[in-house]
Amino acid sequence: MAVDQTHDPEQCKAVDGGITRVFQVLGKRWNGPILSVLMGQPTHFANLRRAIPGISERMLSDRLTELGAAGLVVREVDEGPPLRVSYRLTASGAALGPSLKELGEWARQHLPDDSPC
Repeated sequence: MAVDQTHDPEQCKAVDGGITRVFQVLGKRWNGPILSVLMGQPTHFANLRRAIPGISERMLSDRLTELGAAGLVVREVDEGPPLRVSYRLTASGAALGPSLKELGEWARQHLPDDSPC
């Protein structure tokens, strides 16, 4: 027996699809700080890890892979010696700059600062 589905236009207005997609990427822990560090310049993996206290190498690697799959970050291998891997933002990733800056300003004004840094 088939289930009869009806289209409710009000449900379509419930959540903006763009916002949903943005927070599927930016809503994951560590993605915001990674993108923020990369806004300044391309960064080697080790420097990126040092810039983000508390992130493990495995988590950083996983998040960079996800951000790459989303088209925001590019992995580049610097031929050695020594062999070093760096990451940079794509044009799409760099386009997040003004939005991330605004979110940071909003957080300074509206969210309590309970971090030790």
